[in-house]
Amino acid sequence: MRKYIADFQKLSRNLWWSWDTETKELFKELSPLLWERVNHNPVELLRHISNDELLARIDCEFGEKLERVSRKMDDYLAAKDTWAGKNAPGLVKNPVAYFSAEFGIHESVRIYSGGLGVLAGDHIKSASDLGLNFIGITLFYKEGYFRQYLNQDGWQVEDYPIQYPECLPIEKVTGPDGKDLIIPVEIGQTEVFAQAWKLQVGRARLYLLDTNIPPNEANYRNICSRVYGGDQTMRINQEIVLGIGGVKLLHALGEQPAVYHMNEGHSAFLTVELLRNQLAEGRTLEEAKQEVSSRCVFTTHTPVPAGHDRFSRDMMHYSFDKYLEQSGIQFDDLMRLGSENPDDPNSLFTMTVLALRLSRSANGVSKLHGEVSREMWQHLYEGVPVEEVPIGHITNGIHMPSWAAGFTDTFWKRFSDGIEQVTESQEQAEKALASVSDQDLWCLRYRLKRNLIDFVYRYISNQLFHQHVYATYMEEDSSRSTKNPLSPDVLTIGFARRFATYKRAPLIFRDLDRLGRIINNPSMPLQIIFSGKAHPHDDAGKEFIRQIVEYARLPQFKGKIIFLENYNLGVAKRLISGVDVWLNNPLRPMEASGTSGQKIALHGGLNFSIPDGWWPEAHNGENGWSIGHGQQFENPEEQDQRDAEELYDILENQIIPTYYERNEHNIPVKWLKKVRNAIATIAPEYNTHRMVREYTTKYYLK
Repeated sequence: MRKYIADFQKLSRNLWWSWDTETKELFKELSPLLWERVNHNPVELLRHISNDELLARIDCEFGEKLERVSRKMDDYLAAKDTWAGKNAPGLVKNPVAYFSAEFGIHESVRIYSGGLGVLAGDHIKSASDLGLNFIGITLFYKEGYFRQYLNQDGWQVEDYPIQYPECLPIEKVTGPDGKDLIIPVEIGQTEVFAQAWKLQVGRARLYLLDTNIPPNEANYRNICSRVYGGDQTMRINQEIVLGIGGVKLLHALGEQPAVYHMNEGHSAFLTVELLRNQLAEGRTLEEAKQEVSSRCVFTTHTPVPAGHDRFSRDMMHYSFDKYLEQSGIQFDDLMRLGSENPDDPNSLFTMTVLALRLSRSANGVSKLHGEVSREMWQHLYEGVPVEEVPIGHITNGIHMPSWAAGFTDTFWKRFSDGIEQVTESQEQAEKALASVSDQDLWCLRYRLKRNLIDFVYRYISNQLFHQHVYATYMEEDSSRSTKNPLSPDVLTIGFARRFATYKRAPLIFRDLDRLGRIINNPSMPLQIIFSGKAHPHDDAGKEFIRQIVEYARLPQFKGKIIFLENYNLGVAKRLISGVDVWLNNPLRPMEASGTSGQKIALHGGLNFSIPDGWWPEAHNGENGWSIGHGQQFENPEEQDQRDAEELYDILENQIIPTYYERNEHNIPVKWLKKVRNAIATIAPEYNTHRMVREYTTKYYLK
């Protein structure tokens, strides 16, 4: 019987469970209430359930489930017949080292802040599924990214609950002597030490560096406290630990990566440590640069010049003084590697420039972003036409199994070989869809929408309670429509993402009278659910949240526009599965890729988006709607006005009528035709299995 307890522990300590529906259901079945309270964290769940209870619960059926999923994980981990084994055997022998400042793997492991981390999390999962020898490197943020609360005025308040290692599926990394593996890193005149932790993600490994240990001075212990926390000094310290400390960690582990992949410029200092190693072997600086470049690839995610990390000459000198003394690298040589204008002694050090200069390949994350990046960095390649600037593109995708709701996963298994078939190719997706009736699809949509609405009821009650406005809210209107305002019969739009101002969250409120008429149409109503966080230092983004909360309290919108606080991966999974339409209206071309809209396809949702990021590649006129045709105006006010008018027109004349046009069985046949098209054209293409295969063949094996 003790084997059952060991199986539970084994399953809880590998994040493979996070994309296996049956394993998630197994943990949830132990205690649905606790499962919600511990944020779907099986390690913490098992800390609250005694071994006696576990053993008592292992009846015939429950024990069979446990044995089945345990064997399933063992078979997954032991499999040799993988895509990488057949197509990239060199990357099975030697790892890909993937550096990212954040990884969004699951809501219970708060080492992410937004889309960059979610992309990294999906990347490592697909690398595991495909059989790559894949090592992720990041930091262990003790306080993670913040929990968001809204006060009575709708203003964002941040809270930073501590993450305790014993409540997470991580383990300390030890050296050959059995002692904790500690990595030294020089910052300024101080030697800073980092503890290493390991998180198992399927077959892949994720290592996390942590400076919150006794040998460090207090100010250095806080380096890894928060994701993107603090000022410029904190930022450069984090990036030194991530890049230089990460390479030192791999060396201490005896790993010899086939390639180093920098996911955004935060980790670009890894190239400096690689340079130091090459110089120590007797190579000249030019020889060392060529060797380092031959081993590194770089992905940029930021289409705005101001969004790239830049450090002053003085800060660089202070931070690298002791390190450079020991490395043999001259300070001016280092500055030239990261300066956009190497001849200007006052030029700032730019992390993206360092990464571009010391990588064999570079790419943006959508076709449009590749074009924007080539224009942005053309000045680094003197005499090279913009179309020949060596920055390509690989369009982002998502890890489909992670984002499939449990009912959606079960649904596709009823009609096909499951999500694997639907995402394999358009031909296979259409083959699966051929056996799905409109009634089946409509049933899927109602089931998922009901799950979302039930979730919102519970969630919003807690939100209103801690805002101290619950009683007032309920007393203002005792009607059922106010207490339970959302309905699965009503067309539902979702808008949830990081509240950067360029994403223009309040755009749909530009004409309140017109929006009020749309939402309150008695025969074709509309409801909208918002969610998202602004960066703690972004007061303009916080003001956008406050505005939307204020609009949602207006009489004509109350109960029909909802803002859910504390957006995270768990909330995102509920929204993308339940809404009918995913709204995205950034200021083009500032959305490098975006992936949230890709997540709704398998669930039968449709995209309504500005033609930015991935959407211009995916939209075919029949699988969703585009807001405008990419027109760009110099005047921001004119841009917002034109885009808002287009948004309202499409809503009123296309989206809403199509949704409410029903046949004799009350099924929206034309709407479901678009849903079928979206599933067949988006799910097989915009997934991280395709993306990682593309990185492997284009860049890792180059």
